[in-house]
This record gives sequence, structure tokens and C-alpha cells, in this order.
Amino acid sequence: MRGRPNLYFQLHPKNIQQTEVCLFLRNLLRHLRGHVFLFWDGGNPHKGQLVRALCRRVHRLHLVRLPAYAPEFNPDEGIWKLAKATLANGCPSDIFELERSLTRTLRSIRRNRRNLRGCITHSALPPFLPASLHY
Repeated sequence: MRGRPNLYFQLHPKNIQQTEVCLFLRNLLRHLRGHVFLFWDGGNPHKGQLVRALCRRVHRLHLVRLPAYAPEFNPDEGIWKLAKATLANGCPSDIFELERSLTRTLRSIRRNRRNLRGCITHSALPPFLPASLHY
């Protein structure tokens, strides 16, 4: 880890498929140097042939599958908890307003490094952050 946790996201109006996952991974790799460890669930779009082929080609990409039905291991659950707290009383008039609100909220969460570290350290993942990053 570079020492600064970050939040990368893309929003889609429909359920994503392997193609969208691979596009996201390629975009992520353009922004990050060195080895990239991605912790995620075992959803179908995450484990298909296209994703496996990308991992074979890109040796610095390491996909770590979280246990099935174990949200306590997923730092993403903390991100969504923070987002839901902000968005709970909203009433978007359409999908575009919802997307704007969600994007604004996720960007706000991304700017708060302490919250991002908290989502990681409060998950049940084994510790992997340097002690200097804990608050």
C-alpha cells in the first residue's frame, strides 16, 4: 500500500458484466503503480474468463477473493454504510439526480482518508496497513 488509502469507483445504470469489470481494472491499473491487491467478493462478473485472462496478462494485479457471505471482511460495507447515512433522507427525482448525489457522496467519502482507513481497519480482514496509518 502506498500509505494513502483511496476509493475508486464507477457507477452503472444496470448490473455489470465481465466487460465492465475488465474496463474498470484496466482504468485502475493506469492510475496505480506497482502491485495492486484488490479484495472483492466472488460475484459472477468478478470470476469470469475475461477477468482471469486479464490477470494472466497483468502480473502486478492480484485479486483476493473474500469469503462467501462474509460482509464483515469487506471494507466496502463500511463505505456503503457511510454513503447510506448521507443519502438516507434524499428523494431524487430521477436516475440522473440519484447518480449525481451518489457521486458527490462517494467523492466526499474518498476525501476523508481517516474514514477510508477506518473502513479497512474495522473490517475483519487481517491487518495489512502499516501501524503508522492507524489512528
